Amino acid sequence: MSFVMYSTSWCGYCKRLKSQLGELGVTFEEINIEEVPGTAEIVEKVNGGNRTVPTLVFSDGSAMTNPSAKEVVAKLASL
Repeated sequence: MSFVMYSTSWCGYCKRLKSQLGELGVTFEEINIEEVPGTAEIVEKVNGGNRTVPTLVFSDGSAMTNPSAKEVVAKLASL
């Protein structure tokens, strides 16, 4: 895995990004912040106190909030 996607089950932006990445064959770990204790705090830390999803945290420690599939693919290519 090159990144973890923090999401919620009701987030339309999360669903769209997951679908787009799936079409591109990009695999990742997904964590629902409403189901896994402590993960909402990770998202808040990355986003200046906000629980904004989707938040992606990459293997190099960098993060993206609500990126496009194109931005994710470009980031993965740079890792």
